[in-house]
Amino acid sequence: MTFENTKEFAKKLDSQDKLNKYRDEFIFPKVNDKKVIYFTGNSLGLQPKRTKAYVDEVMDDWANLAVEGHFYAEKPWWDYHERFAAPLAKIVGALPSEVTVMNTLTVNLHLMMVSFYRPTKTRYKIICEEKAFPSDQYMFQSQVDFHGYKTEEAIVEIKRRDGEHNIRLEDVLAKIKEVGDELALVLIGGVNYYTGQVFDMKTITAAGHEAGAVVGWDLAHAAGNIKLELHDWNIDFAAWCSYKYMNSGPGNASGCFVHEKHHDNPDLPRFAGWWGHNKERRFKMEPTFDPVHGADGWQISNLPVLSLAPYLASVEMFDEIGMDALIEKRDKITSYLEFVLQEIDKEVDSSFEIITPASLDERGCQLSVLLHGEGRSLFDYLMKNGVITDWREPNVIRFAPVPLYCSFEDMYDFGQILKKGIQEVH
Repeated sequence: MTFENTKEFAKKLDSQDKLNKYRDEFIFPKVNDKKVIYFTGNSLGLQPKRTKAYVDEVMDDWANLAVEGHFYAEKPWWDYHERFAAPLAKIVGALPSEVTVMNTLTVNLHLMMVSFYRPTKTRYKIICEEKAFPSDQYMFQSQVDFHGYKTEEAIVEIKRRDGEHNIRLEDVLAKIKEVGDELALVLIGGVNYYTGQVFDMKTITAAGHEAGAVVGWDLAHAAGNIKLELHDWNIDFAAWCSYKYMNSGPGNASGCFVHEKHHDNPDLPRFAGWWGHNKERRFKMEPTFDPVHGADGWQISNLPVLSLAPYLASVEMFDEIGMDALIEKRDKITSYLEFVLQEIDKEVDSSFEIITPASLDERGCQLSVLLHGEGRSLFDYLMKNGVITDWREPNVIRFAPVPLYCSFEDMYDFGQILKKGIQEVH
């Protein structure tokens, strides 16, 4: 398609957009009495209007039923999480038995490492990407220390080549081969939070397995954003937060995946708790742990139903739409944003370098833009003028045009605000 940087063209794209109606399903903050242009769904998604009804339902059941809500609420609390299995499985490409919801992201990754990082004297190294999200870095360091290894020896970072912003697939595969028999675990972010690069999870997982390692993925920036086929890619485990592209609210419950090939392995260690025990026998209070079959067997504690309610509202919206439709719009609106940035670049003295890969196979809806000749003052201008975006040092702004609630007209309007901001800041 040939794009045009005009309001009329943007409105035409919106009129053709089958998902445009979902924009009205969300609550937008306002700046200067106008709805903001919201580019930070890769950090915290907007609140769906339907969320309140789901939370109110739990509050009403608590008020009217108290403890009996576990069994007699319209959505009984004791099996509330089971409502996620089918729709979440579609979103991440899994079997319903392979997914569950519990805890928060880094907690779940730690719990997965209990089961899947089993270092030995000769096979103890972890491969991750350079500049992984800090929480992952801290997790790796603490896990390695817990097992009695030195960070500088056990953690192997795949680095970007000099002068390049993204990690090459051939460098990932070469590093896996190089570490070889010493490799215990490959654990990488499926989408790099800084650049927005999408990794070839299928190919990397196969290479890790060929080297004799376990392969897991942090899908914080991937779930609800890109096409995932966790089961078919033979991934061992994965976890993701629900509050970015999946709009479940700040710090909310995490999703978790464990491949079915591990479900019947009695020798696989895990940290156990009451809620992961055999559902049919849970209230018999037996002394020996008998895990629920499937990913639910990794649960530990009673369900945080008030936290799960907003996530369920969002998951059911995703189920209505389907990932294919979301991805189709994602690619179109992200490409239009890219076009707008390039057009504005021609009209101002500054220059923009998009450090996110150009290939649609290697990006989701985030574009990370290096602003040559600009500083924090431009970001501040955008925020004061109703463009909610994200600044990363030294001078990168991350834009995420989430297809559920961003419009093509937003992209055009942003371009005009950006141009004016550059002219006024200088």
